[in-house]
Amino acid sequence: MRTQEDRSFQTHDGQSLFYRHWPASSATPRGAILLFHRGHEHSGRIAHLADELDLPEFSIFAWDARGHGLSPGVRGFSPGVETSIRDVQTFVDHIVASHGFAVEDMAVIAQSVGAVLVSGWVHDYAPRIRCQVLASPAFKVKLYVPFARPGLKLLHRLRGDFFVNSYVKAKVLTHDPARVASYDADPMITRPISVNMLLGLYETAARVVGDARAINVPTQLFVSGSDWVVHHGPQHEFFVNLGTPLKERHILPGFFHDTLGERDRAPVVAKIRDFIQARFAAPLHRPDLLEADHWGYTRDEADRLASPLPLASPRGLYWASVRANMRLGGLLSTGVRLGHETGFDSGSTLDYVYRNVADGIGPLGRLIDRQYLDSIGWRGIRQRKLHVEELVRLAMGQLRQAGVPVHLVDIAAGHGRYALEALDGTRDRPDSVLLRDYSDINVAAGQRLIAEKGRADIARFVKGDAFDRDDLAAIAPRPTLGIVSGLYELFPDNAMIRRSLAGLAAAMPAGARLVYTGQPWHPQLELIARALTSHRQGQAWVMRRRTQAEMDALVAAAGFRKITQRIDRWGIFTVSLAERRAG
Repeated sequence: MRTQEDRSFQTHDGQSLFYRHWPASSATPRGAILLFHRGHEHSGRIAHLADELDLPEFSIFAWDARGHGLSPGVRGFSPGVETSIRDVQTFVDHIVASHGFAVEDMAVIAQSVGAVLVSGWVHDYAPRIRCQVLASPAFKVKLYVPFARPGLKLLHRLRGDFFVNSYVKAKVLTHDPARVASYDADPMITRPISVNMLLGLYETAARVVGDARAINVPTQLFVSGSDWVVHHGPQHEFFVNLGTPLKERHILPGFFHDTLGERDRAPVVAKIRDFIQARFAAPLHRPDLLEADHWGYTRDEADRLASPLPLASPRGLYWASVRANMRLGGLLSTGVRLGHETGFDSGSTLDYVYRNVADGIGPLGRLIDRQYLDSIGWRGIRQRKLHVEELVRLAMGQLRQAGVPVHLVDIAAGHGRYALEALDGTRDRPDSVLLRDYSDINVAAGQRLIAEKGRADIARFVKGDAFDRDDLAAIAPRPTLGIVSGLYELFPDNAMIRRSLAGLAAAMPAGARLVYTGQPWHPQLELIARALTSHRQGQAWVMRRRTQAEMDALVAAAGFRKITQRIDRWGIFTVSLAERRAG
């Protein structure tokens, strides 16, 4: 039997989560395998896999999710699914830093709720892991009470967060009598789950299943044929939608939900072993996404949204009525009117959204404006601003610690609010701040904001083209911290993005930092395309999403290495921090 070590790692919010480590028996381990337990359980319930996998050349790690097992926190609670997904990333970062394994040399095995967290992580963070194995992912839990989910959602809105207890009995999880007995006797089984977490799992699963084409990690999926806990349908939909050609699906007749703890699991474990060995025997597999703007599925999606609808069709009439309502709303709402005048993607609109103060003609105008500002897209934009400011401050601290002067440049700053407000409340004063934008309106507004903020001694705002490679390459002083926020998402053409990033890379020395944003998903793409106009002479605002893997590939091709990433709770906007590589 392998020797187990008990360890812990620190999360971003100061929690110390427990994990088990089984070191490889070889002097030069081949890689790392990470195990993620199902809901209500802990790492001890999957510890048997460390021996059963029979992969002595791999180090194996298994965590206790927050609120479970030996990890701290209220039992069955997490501040949100996005927090638990970020915990996965932090766990991986810890293994890289403390155990010396590259992400490219990791395989992940996850079950049930753990499989939802892992698939969400792979979708949102685009890690370059070798492969993932998902067993009975809980993409849709069977709630046998009629209208249970809408009822829980309503109660959550009225009461705030509360807990529900699992109705699942051990005898419907596995046919293994020893596993049934140990489950019933285990004091660390966590029966409650917060409704906040339960509803978040549904929302995350729906997003990941629907957009699984963004996932290009080789995947092995096991579907338990007699699963009383979760529905089969979303698992099959997920598999069909997967963007990787290296995928396997195994349907296991008679298996209950605890797939990896079933009585007859030996053939399943053997399939997992073979899959992992095959993936490590071959080079890391990832598609070339640099020209995904020509052939990728998000290009097809954008083309469909750009196609006009027949005016007399039901959908055509529906969206015509939405546009009419938007025009009426603009008569009273300041924000809607500004969007029509300058474009809903303009720097003026974004600055209005950042300020988040409802304004309009009379109480009705302010009410319409508040509903407009509270739309999920604008809430995501405001969270993106906070994440940009957080990573700018983090980058400044890293540069100061390395003894590097901080020369900040934002190549498409809009009014420059997020760049300037990132400096508020921090002792790390940059040596210089250069804000650029192509719009005369934005330049003038940004210059006024610099004066209002009292930053004229270090900051200046000039007109500049964010896609002019040579102009960017000539920026002086050479920037050690670059910001590109909310720009690349507006342009579908990757050649433009590569030109812009190449200019930045030419200007920035090795070790410099780059903060960049992405939009891998959005729940209102059709509303935006059919009802809103862009800053480009009133054209329809049709966005082509870039998956996080595509955005990261463009940044890597320009000579940067991603260090860390943030994403909002809805999975809409990402903010990443990268380092300029030498050479």
